[in-house]
Amino acid sequence: MQRFDSIRPFYDAEVNEAIHSAVNHPMMKALMEFTFPDVDEEVWKNQLKKTHSIRDFQCNFIYQSVNKVLEKSSEGLTTSGFEKLEPNTSYLFISNHRDIILDTSLLNVALFDHGLVMTASAIGDNLVKKSFLKTLSKLNRNFLVQRGLPPRELLESSKLLSQYIGQLLLRENRSVWIAQREGRTKDGNDATHTGVLKMLSMGSDEKNIITYFKKIKIVPVSISYEYDPTDALKMPQLLAEANDEVYIKEKNEDFMTLLSGIIGQKKRIHIHVCDVIDKELDIVEAEFDSSNKQVQAVAKLIDDAILKSYKLWPTNYIAYDLLHKTDKFKTYYTENEKSLFERRLEMKIDENNSQMVESFLAMYANPVVNKSKYEYAI
Repeated sequence: MQRFDSIRPFYDAEVNEAIHSAVNHPMMKALMEFTFPDVDEEVWKNQLKKTHSIRDFQCNFIYQSVNKVLEKSSEGLTTSGFEKLEPNTSYLFISNHRDIILDTSLLNVALFDHGLVMTASAIGDNLVKKSFLKTLSKLNRNFLVQRGLPPRELLESSKLLSQYIGQLLLRENRSVWIAQREGRTKDGNDATHTGVLKMLSMGSDEKNIITYFKKIKIVPVSISYEYDPTDALKMPQLLAEANDEVYIKEKNEDFMTLLSGIIGQKKRIHIHVCDVIDKELDIVEAEFDSSNKQVQAVAKLIDDAILKSYKLWPTNYIAYDLLHKTDKFKTYYTENEKSLFERRLEMKIDENNSQMVESFLAMYANPVVNKSKYEYAI
């Protein structure tokens, strides 16, 4: 299928050549030395050179790398809901988006551990401008989402992307991960952009988008980090938006964020996979006759599932109480946890800037507010 060549990951037949081209890159050396600190360079190089499929690369190298990240920068990953998924079945995982690389990498670790189909995952082409990163992403079954295109090209690109996602899910039996919105959530408010669902529907031959959404088996995914390793890095953009200013990224900002997300302290992490959205789609179809309203209703179904199942940590409750100057949730955390969070606040941001303090606390507190809308959730 040559029409997907501009966005697809490597085919297995291309993997070995790609590895040979990347094996001596300093970033590959850094990744392998981080992952296998006690293994001689020649040993991992030889193992890499014998790799001929994406699955082997993921299982033998990337899986180990992600587990090393968990060991070094977290207090562990817990999961729920995976036992409800069927083996050898493809799903479209639509997840809230907190970390550039880890959200999808951790999901794949959990899928692998549960004997389920791992995903092909969307990644913005702005994140893989360096040729090594592009090679690594294609070795890790990422497909490219083209960013910053003019309207006409954007429409064509969206159509191609949606057709490729349909091809993966329905013809190749390959699960797919996409974020519920373009870019990571900066303020802790997880919400599905209807544009993502409209893009998905472009790949359908069905007259009815609800029929297509049933076919592709949408599974909302909720991922939460006790500490967001990039929390302070999100401040400049949040402050610009609060002041109605246009935010312009620094030259290497995406790469620095990507790196900080991987090596920064996260403490505990939880991933919950929700039920497949299925029967609810019948209700949406019966209730709304315009495709626009149907898309909005499906977005709400995804949001409800993600927000209800979002794992709240002591940091979320502490931030809520600090922000609102209350002790409403004091039974959900210890004094020690509170002082650690306050210490992080002191170290990460300028405490004299009240707007910055408020934005930082709101980022952690908003999930509490959002989850409390479901009366039985707190």
